[in-house]
Amino acid sequence: MSNVSQVLSANDIQDVTSTKQQDFGTVARTADGRKFRYGKAGGVALAAGKLVVAADADANVVNKVVTAAAKIGAKQVQLTAGGSVTADAYAGGFLQVNDATGEGYTYGIVGNTGGTNIVVTLADPIQKALVASTSEVSLYKHECDGVVISAVDQADLPVGVPVSDIPANSFGWFQVYGMAAVLADEAVTRGQSLTIGTGTAGAVEAADLIGEPQVGVAAQALIDTEYSPVFLTINS
Repeated sequence: MSNVSQVLSANDIQDVTSTKQQDFGTVARTADGRKFRYGKAGGVALAAGKLVVAADADANVVNKVVTAAAKIGAKQVQLTAGGSVTADAYAGGFLQVNDATGEGYTYGIVGNTGGTNIVVTLADPIQKALVASTSEVSLYKHECDGVVISAVDQADLPVGVPVSDIPANSFGWFQVYGMAAVLADEAVTRGQSLTIGTGTAGAVEAADLIGEPQVGVAAQALIDTEYSPVFLTINS
């Protein structure tokens, strides 16, 4: 992610729109070295300086057998969801073959039909044939699609920090690397590694255990409940 060609201005990183302007996950930088990824807020508005994370997977489309064979070279996969799915809800996301024939492959999703008996159109052709009623697949939104403010259980994938308020279901940029003002969940010594806060949603705290999600480093001493200087390292 070090070779990022798209350069954003100070106005660009605060640009929020109601329609999608970039591919999910597009990486760009500012001239001062900060890096950003493009994404969409979920159903709740996001606030500047609060850590956001990927949305939870929908169990209705996880670990489902395909309902029709998909030959090598095919670009469509059929499955029955456990509940109704919105058309193109997974556009820009991923189909993963999680078990049985064809397992271990990941494919980008162009779009999907709505309802329960759905057809998923892939960006690239099937590399290993899928067997009807045997191969199991899961659908996942792109991690930058429908992001939410971090919860306090630390059981999430950090995505970034908005540098401006982003209304629900709107699109914008999330900072992933470099100096940022981030809500602190506790007083933290300068230089301490940071993780998702366990006391306040959207905040960060000192990383205490191996295995906690890594967010960045305290660039200066962090003051509890205030927005403090953090050097983000979510994506380098």
